[in-house]
Amino acid sequence: MTQDYKRFLQPDALSRISRLEIQARDVVEGFLTGHHRSPYFGQSIEFVQHREYVAGDDTRRIDWKAWSKTDKYYIKQYEEETNLRTTILLDRSESMQFGSGKTSKFDYGCSIASALSYLLLKQQDAVGMTLFDEKTQVRIPIRSQQNHLGSILTVLATQIPGEKTDLGKVLQQTGHEHRRRGLIVLISDLFGPRDALFKGLKLLRFLGHDVMLFQTLDDQEIDFSFNGTTKFVGLEGAGEVTCDPKSLRVGYLEALEKFQDEIRRFCSAQMVDYQVVRTSSKLDAVLAHYMKHRLGMGVKS
Repeated sequence: MTQDYKRFLQPDALSRISRLEIQARDVVEGFLTGHHRSPYFGQSIEFVQHREYVAGDDTRRIDWKAWSKTDKYYIKQYEEETNLRTTILLDRSESMQFGSGKTSKFDYGCSIASALSYLLLKQQDAVGMTLFDEKTQVRIPIRSQQNHLGSILTVLATQIPGEKTDLGKVLQQTGHEHRRRGLIVLISDLFGPRDALFKGLKLLRFLGHDVMLFQTLDDQEIDFSFNGTTKFVGLEGAGEVTCDPKSLRVGYLEALEKFQDEIRRFCSAQMVDYQVVRTSSKLDAVLAHYMKHRLGMGVKS
C-alpha cells in the first residue's frame, strides 16, 4: 500500500491538507456529534466499529463489555451513523488519459479522489467510489473504517482509462442507486453532451444530494499554447487532424469559455459546487481553496 500512497498521496501534500474538513452543506442522512445534522433518528442494525466516547454522546450507546476490559468508554458505531456518506464518481474514460506534462488527467483525478477519501475517513465519515466510462466499471462500497483507504488506493492503482464517456447515464444510475441523501463528488473532464450532464446533476440535487464537481483539465486544454504544425489525435473515436494550432487558438478558447460558462451558470442555479482544476496545480492548494470557497457559500452544520 506504500507505493499507492506515494503515487496518489504525496506525504508533503498529506501533511498540508490534514487539517481540512469536508462538511455537508445540506442536512444529510447519517450523523456523528459535532459535524453534520441528520433528518433521521434511531440506529442501524449493521455494527461497524468502536470509537472512544466524547462529551455529548448518548451514554446508552456505551459498550460496557469493552469498558470492563479496558477501563475506557467506547461507543458502538453503526454504518448509518457516520457523519456523511460520500460517493466519489471518477471518470476513467479514454479522454482522461491525456497529459501534456508528467501527470495525466486520470492520475490527477485519482489524487483528488484519494485525498478526499483520506479526509473523509479521517473525520470518521463513510466514503465509496464508482469508476466509470460509458457505464460503471468498478464500484468500491461505502465504508467508514480507517483501513478502507488502503482498499481504495489499491483499486485506483490498477485502473487504466478506456472507452467513451456517458456522464448522463452514470449520473442517472447513481441517483437511482443512492436514494439516501449524502455527498456526491464528480471528477471528470466533462467532455460529453451537456444536456445529459445537466439532467443527471439536476436529478441528484432533486434527490437532496450535496454535489461537488471537479472539472479536471490539462494545461494545454486550457491554454492551447501548441506551436508549429501539430497532429491532433481525438480520443474516444473523435478522429484526427493536422494543422497549425495558432489558426485555431482564438476559436478554441472562445468555445472552451462558452462551454465552461454554461456549466458554471447551471451549477450556480442548482447549488452545485463547481471548480476547474489544472493538472499542474498543487493538490493541497486546490483542496484548500475549494473548501474555503465551499464554506464561504454557507455550509449548514
